[in-house]
Amino acid sequence: MISVKEDTTILGVTEFRKMIPQVLKKMKKEKIILTRRNKPIGILVDYDQYEQMEAIIEAIEDQVLGHLAKERATRRDRKVIDLEEAESRVGLR
Repeated sequence: MISVKEDTTILGVTEFRKMIPQVLKKMKKEKIILTRRNKPIGILVDYDQYEQMEAIIEAIEDQVLGHLAKERATRRDRKVIDLEEAESRVGLR
């Protein structure tokens, strides 16, 4: 186990298998980067931290999509089609 930052540790898969209980405790406080043959293959994070990251990503996506929608709505050359036309174009009707 190698600490690379204050809140991040690198851990090989083989070492992980031997130390699962200790790693699960450590995971509550910091991220664990799993490696195989010295190449990163995954990250273990506490579930609460994962939920926070997902919420942040979703909020950013909503903001970006909202901005794009406003931008499209202000275009003068915008073409609007109704639901039936859209379904027809993609082969649903």
